[in-house]
Amino acid sequence: MSETGIGAAVRRVEDKRFLTGRGKYIDDIDQRGQLYAWMLRSPHAHARINGVDTATASQAPGVVAIFTGADMAADEVGGIPCAWQIHNKDGSPMHEPPHPPLAVDKVRHVGDQVAVVIAETKAQARDAAELIAVDYDVLPAAIDMDLALADNASLVHDDVPNNLCFDWEIGDKDATEAAFAKADHVVSIDIVNNRLIPNAMEPRAAIAQYEPSNGNYTLHTTTQNPHVIRLLMGAFVLQIPEHKLRIIAPDVGGGFGSKIFHYAEEAILTWASAKVPQPIKWTAERSESFITDAHGRDHETHAELAMDKGGNFLGLRVSTKANIGAYLSTFGAAVPTYLHGTLMAGVYTTPAIYCEVKTVFTNTVPVDAYRGAGRPECTYLLERLVTKAAREIGMDPVEIRQKNMIQPDQFPYQTPVALEYDVGNYPASLDTALQASDYAGFEKRRAESESNDKRRGIGISTYIEACGIAPSAVAGALGARAGLYESAQVRVHPTGSVTVYTGSHSHGQGHETTFAQLVSESFGIPIEQVEIKHGDTGEVQFGMGTYGSRSIAVGGPAILKACNKIIDKATKIVAHILEASESDIEFKDGKFTVSGTDREMAFAEVSLAAYVPHNYPIEELEPGLDENAFYDPLNFSYPAGCHICEVEIDPETGDVDITNFTAVDDVGRVINPMIVEGQVHGGLAQGIGQALLEGCVYDDSGQLLTGSYMDYTMPRADNLPNLNVGTQSVLGASNPLEVKGVGEVGAIGSPPAVINAILDALAPLGVDDISMPATSAKVWQAIQNA
Repeated sequence: MSETGIGAAVRRVEDKRFLTGRGKYIDDIDQRGQLYAWMLRSPHAHARINGVDTATASQAPGVVAIFTGADMAADEVGGIPCAWQIHNKDGSPMHEPPHPPLAVDKVRHVGDQVAVVIAETKAQARDAAELIAVDYDVLPAAIDMDLALADNASLVHDDVPNNLCFDWEIGDKDATEAAFAKADHVVSIDIVNNRLIPNAMEPRAAIAQYEPSNGNYTLHTTTQNPHVIRLLMGAFVLQIPEHKLRIIAPDVGGGFGSKIFHYAEEAILTWASAKVPQPIKWTAERSESFITDAHGRDHETHAELAMDKGGNFLGLRVSTKANIGAYLSTFGAAVPTYLHGTLMAGVYTTPAIYCEVKTVFTNTVPVDAYRGAGRPECTYLLERLVTKAAREIGMDPVEIRQKNMIQPDQFPYQTPVALEYDVGNYPASLDTALQASDYAGFEKRRAESESNDKRRGIGISTYIEACGIAPSAVAGALGARAGLYESAQVRVHPTGSVTVYTGSHSHGQGHETTFAQLVSESFGIPIEQVEIKHGDTGEVQFGMGTYGSRSIAVGGPAILKACNKIIDKATKIVAHILEASESDIEFKDGKFTVSGTDREMAFAEVSLAAYVPHNYPIEELEPGLDENAFYDPLNFSYPAGCHICEVEIDPETGDVDITNFTAVDDVGRVINPMIVEGQVHGGLAQGIGQALLEGCVYDDSGQLLTGSYMDYTMPRADNLPNLNVGTQSVLGASNPLEVKGVGEVGAIGSPPAVINAILDALAPLGVDDISMPATSAKVWQAIQNA
């Protein structure tokens, strides 16, 4: 391992500009002649639009233009597309109603875009928007999923019966029914995975610019995948050829999944910029973010586990209702299906599994991927159910997991729900976590708490997730409407410094460091000689962006492939110059050496020779040292691990104090241990936030009751303990780097660990269930009701 290569705890190189205020975010960018946009949004969850009167607003100071849905429809602007198609149980395709960027005939959630005002200043645009008169015919709202599915429900989309987007299934239903028929014990659970509102530090923003002289469009936007936005918006919404549309995502202040998707504002601004034609800037207010950024989770699930007399799992039945919101978002259809149902085996050898999912349109903000995306929902129901099963049959929660875990010698392991796990050692992660958390000493700590009139509990969660979201052929067969590979270009400059262009996008993950470490390791050069470029479709050849913990698992091997092509070409150059056979050339620590001799060339000498080809195999090789590569994985990667949470509860107030949290994760090969630890810490904070604090609430009319930080509680430092995190990695993952992914593990394993700990503490008081978020008030009320 070099000082800056794979495995080194290199400080993040990008942090210097962030910590000194030199980051460049969308709101830091201004264009000459720039105008400002303000979106007029619906105050109603469901209403017909009888008319939009913009006459008075158009005369307001500074107003340049006002556009409505009718204007965009007249220009034949398409709807916002969904990038994943799901089929029903009978094979028919899902309902896929139109999603106009600006509402035309109907608004379908509070915050739906009705008109855009473009003015010389943001204040002028906002003031003018208040002068627009919209004639609404308010309709009943469909908010609760059960009510939305009823025969007499108000329809979110008039052509979608019962508001049912699709009814999907996976697994062998007959085999599962047979397993339940011979079961000695059946344990059931009903749970809700609470709806969450993403809250990245930087709100969404965009600047659109049209150049009349050549017909080119440029959109700066806060996105996690610029090329996907270019593809979806250019091809399906605005019909702009890709070579005429440039998407730039500069520094982006967090995403957590919520900035993956193609949002209406991106299309509205891009289209309007050609109508004005001047650059147009829009930055969301935080209150807008609450009612427009895609929400996460929101599942209601009934699950049953069949066991024999010894507690061995025989079968699992799962029935889920998933709220899809008012429209199908970019990956909204994939989250509750192929990112959820396919993980129902968890880390266990359950031989028969059947999962069905109904997705429901409601008059709420669209629901899509949020850190973990389907995997946290699956893990939560599995680990709650397994812990409940242990309690009901009188078995220790550790023992029931150990008894049913997939063993290391069973890999590769084919699950009953499509996936084949490549490699892992789940018992080892569990054992390490038990030791690190001092599980054996818990009863002593419980007794100490009880002597102080407190209740102490401990909860376990053993999880697995699928990362990489590839290969393309498999994803395509499952409904993906795009390839899910990644690309890289590695350009070695004449003096030996390197620029890497990656299709992945960094919005807090530290790519500029970890990707540079890969190059440092490959070429034997200091990390200071490596520059990472991303986020600009005008520079990067193509890419599928960052989500699903895919950057290092898919983007990393693409960079490695390009580096290996560089080394192969450099070897030929060296062999020619040193008059040796290619097979005799060795490359190590940045030097090419003729085996068994002292003849050598440094990496920078070879790069100079490639660009100054005076002594060069010109008949065999082109000058230069610049290579491209695409990488499409053969399988998902499968991080796994064990999280153990210990809580102390004051029964008089319901206050929950997390006294200890231990996370042991198998993330494969660790590129940078410091960054890995930081990613786990961040995920744990979000998972604990969901378990204890965060919850999105609508009233029956579709008004968001948790639309600000006064009502929606984000985790703070004092809500978290000192986190005891570590890795127990098993190599052999099915990619050249043997990496698995780390960005989402903390948010996946932690919620059930927290809730299991709370229920363990409250069980002696007669409390056997509690929903997320387990706020102090909810815990106190559960104690009173017991």
